[in-house]
Amino acid sequence: MNISAWAIRNPLPSILLFLILVSAGLYSFSRLPVTYFPTIDEPAVNVTIDQPGGAPSELETEVTRLVEDAVASLAGVEEIKSTVTQGRSVTAVEFELGVISPDRAMGDVRDAIAKIRSDLPDGIDEPVIERAEEEVQAVVTYAVTNQDMTVAELSWFVDDVVARQLQGLKGVGRIDRVGGADREIHVELDPSRLQALSLTANAVNESLIASQLDRSGGRSNLNGRERALTTAAAAQTIAELGGSRILLSDDASVKLEDVGRVQDTIAEARAFATLDQKDVVGFAVYRSKGSSELAVAEQVAVALEKLHLEQPSIRFKLVDDNMSYTAGNYNSAMHTLYEGAALSIVVVFLFLRDWRATVVAAIALPLSIIPTFFAIDLLGFSLNILSLLGITLVTGILVDDAIVEIENVVRHRDMGKSAYRAALDASDEIGFAVIAISATIMAVFTPVGFMSGVVGLYFREFGLTVAIAVFFSLLVARLITPIMAAYIMTNVPPSHIRRGRLVSAYEGLLKVSLRWRWMTVGSAFAAFALALYVLTSLPTAFLPEEDTGRLTVSVELPPGAALQETRAATDEIAALIRRDSAVEGVFVRAGSSTAGQEDVRYAVVLIDLFHKSERDRSSFSIQADLEKALSSISDVRLRFLNTRGGRDISFAVLSADGALAQRAADNILQELTADGNFVNPSADNAATRPELRVKIDADKASTIGVSPAELARTIRVSTVGDVDSRLPNFIDGGRQIPIRVLLQTHARDDLPTLEMLSVPTTRGTSVALSSVADVSFDERVAAIERFDRQRRIEISADMTDGMTSGQGLDRLAQLDSVKSLPAGVRIQATGDSDTEGEVFSSFAVAMGSGVMLVLVVLVLLFGSMLAPWTILASLPLSIGGVAAGLMLSGNAVSLPVVIGILMLMGIVTKNAIMLLDFAIEREAHGLSRVDAIVEACSERVRPIIMTTFAMIGGMAPSALGVGDGGEFRAPMAIAVIGGLLVSTVLSLIVIPSLHLIVSDFGDRTARIFKPLLQSAEI
Repeated sequence: MNISAWAIRNPLPSILLFLILVSAGLYSFSRLPVTYFPTIDEPAVNVTIDQPGGAPSELETEVTRLVEDAVASLAGVEEIKSTVTQGRSVTAVEFELGVISPDRAMGDVRDAIAKIRSDLPDGIDEPVIERAEEEVQAVVTYAVTNQDMTVAELSWFVDDVVARQLQGLKGVGRIDRVGGADREIHVELDPSRLQALSLTANAVNESLIASQLDRSGGRSNLNGRERALTTAAAAQTIAELGGSRILLSDDASVKLEDVGRVQDTIAEARAFATLDQKDVVGFAVYRSKGSSELAVAEQVAVALEKLHLEQPSIRFKLVDDNMSYTAGNYNSAMHTLYEGAALSIVVVFLFLRDWRATVVAAIALPLSIIPTFFAIDLLGFSLNILSLLGITLVTGILVDDAIVEIENVVRHRDMGKSAYRAALDASDEIGFAVIAISATIMAVFTPVGFMSGVVGLYFREFGLTVAIAVFFSLLVARLITPIMAAYIMTNVPPSHIRRGRLVSAYEGLLKVSLRWRWMTVGSAFAAFALALYVLTSLPTAFLPEEDTGRLTVSVELPPGAALQETRAATDEIAALIRRDSAVEGVFVRAGSSTAGQEDVRYAVVLIDLFHKSERDRSSFSIQADLEKALSSISDVRLRFLNTRGGRDISFAVLSADGALAQRAADNILQELTADGNFVNPSADNAATRPELRVKIDADKASTIGVSPAELARTIRVSTVGDVDSRLPNFIDGGRQIPIRVLLQTHARDDLPTLEMLSVPTTRGTSVALSSVADVSFDERVAAIERFDRQRRIEISADMTDGMTSGQGLDRLAQLDSVKSLPAGVRIQATGDSDTEGEVFSSFAVAMGSGVMLVLVVLVLLFGSMLAPWTILASLPLSIGGVAAGLMLSGNAVSLPVVIGILMLMGIVTKNAIMLLDFAIEREAHGLSRVDAIVEACSERVRPIIMTTFAMIGGMAPSALGVGDGGEFRAPMAIAVIGGLLVSTVLSLIVIPSLHLIVSDFGDRTARIFKPLLQSAEI
């Protein structure tokens, strides 16, 4: 049944259907979340265990390996990564996608850790097991200032008031404070008084833990009323706390204030935040999964404005903003969509010169795109860089089906038919070709929506968005376009219709090529081989660099550097950066690295640039200038990171033997440094940090009765205080203030004092630390990275100008130190370098699956095994255009280019389908094969050129690369435009010749096997 003819005769059902779809699409569009990347719900769990003061090498043996062994046997574990730093072990367990659900992953890991809890050291904090959140970047970061508040008061205001109000907003996840200070009660002990009283720091701490409590317990019916019993022992004032007594023996005690000074102060600073070299207290806002970045940022801004009106002395300033680039990318994509749609419509009008026919074709765009929003909303997608990319690039394709329909209607009308009759006849004639074109595009993109792994989760939204939009465009072309053509177009054809000279010239060239068909096809495949060689020789990269208006600098000082040194270094860095006129602000966050390692020697500098429309230099040029300016800073490792927080190339050296891995990493690093193509190579795990090693004499300790565990606990309490979970609390107006017991500052930093530290014995007395242990200076590795229970040392570098990451990886493989790795040592790509290979291989599989699916679809539609191969031959014809476009524009083969090639796989078959469908039909009406293909080419050349230029018009704004995200879209659009132009020209010449060759081969094959088939039937 011809569904288009039914729609023309019964227009109301089709109109009502699309009224409903458009209404639902508009509603869905208004509520779709806007994000930069798709929301990923990955089954990954982090296990964090803190042991204050614990050395990385000790934590690795006593904690990390136990955790790794416990989770390694769980079902569905894909990889295990661990990071061990001073006092902290973090193990990330990733499970296979689609095998283990995130909830089950959490439960399995929690049960595995519970089984080994008794085997872990006593001095650790309780293990923290949490699901890994993919949204690792804050949506917005604000700085808070108030001249009337101290740093501690302002920090508490952020923790108590700001965080509480913002976390009630829809879509807001967690709120992390940046910088500031926490209020604490410090009991700074005098070591000489402790020694005189034979008292230890741990004993003082345990006494406070036992005495500082208010608890309910018990019940009484006194005086006929039920009453709860409450035990109140906690001090109510600082003076009362200082007067509390510490038990020395059964009949002796001493006041707390007699052994140390009790003061209301702030915790020792281990981090800070500055904005343009001024201290600030900041907070970062993270969104919950599935929420919109734009909506969250807007709600936060409104809430903070309300807070400012309530308390005018409090000021909030936006210092880091990931949302602006997301919003810019969204707005740029929408503008590109509008501009591309307008250009496509202009192309239609220039060819048809009929405004009514143009309107009919133009209606196809909104009727295809708007219902797509309804479908992706049902699937839980968001408006992100990939789904918007799919909608933007598919603009020209969406009008393609309508153009084919309306052009055929116009052709039939020009024969003298009425618009109604022309619509009926034309839709019947072209229906098969339209369905075949759309089916092939959907067949190419649907496998992308089901790619495996994390990469598949990202590109699922891209592939399915394109397939859904094309499906709706097919519905429009078969239902709405014929209706509008029948009832809107006039019955009178334009008077200017005449045969063009270009068509006549094309027919002459076509006849010559058909006469020399073997030479024509042979030349085409030779050109394909040359294009393939050129394409494979082009440089490769994972993603093109984008000018986001933000630069990130990782700052690392030598191990053992104090926080004051980090502050001095970052102040100098910020001052040099502020000299550049393109810099709007410099925000420094010190105390942790970009990878989350907490150490006072790390800092991250966020450089906010003016928008690229307001400056005359790109961010890449500004970065090069800043690198030169910052090169004068000594003893500081500075690394500019890309927008994804990594560098051009990164890889890891892996081995079960840590020392062997370190030697191999040193050799590779030395060779990278000597090679001028690698800029500032560095190893994350190559440095050691100074330490004071307390070596216990086991014989003496046993004789005297000193427990090594008690000795270690005393040292920890004396120098940094007890673990946070065991600190006693001071209640101040409903707020719990930690009480930290430790030695006076000058005592903690004096070696003779530490050596004379009182250590308890099992006999109830105390001895000096030096009597049972030797204290010496030593060095240990600053941090330990592990991957799948092996030591991992990650090395990263940037590439010199003109070299891509792909070329860098190729050059890395040629290094002697890499070729001659010792037994038991291997290297593995990480970060973008690892993702690049995974993405390219996944897309290769998706492309292969798509092409095979296209072949199946074409075989079913054409009912022939030979015609589909002729159609698929148009695929390699586009490669020459891709190679030429990339060479002329200077772009590398990157992920956007691969996406563009994938798109070409779906759309370049259109020309061949239109030609062969018409030729087969004319041949069935009695024309010779040659005359049929010539007539098909003559009749179809106009719609082929129209649709090609309409698609080029739709992608032209993307090719210009203007607006936010333009650097990502441009290489892809250039590849598609180049491939379209070349494939269209070659298809009009090569496909007819190939059709004749393949059809003749089919005839000869049929004649050979016909007798055999006849005998088999007998």
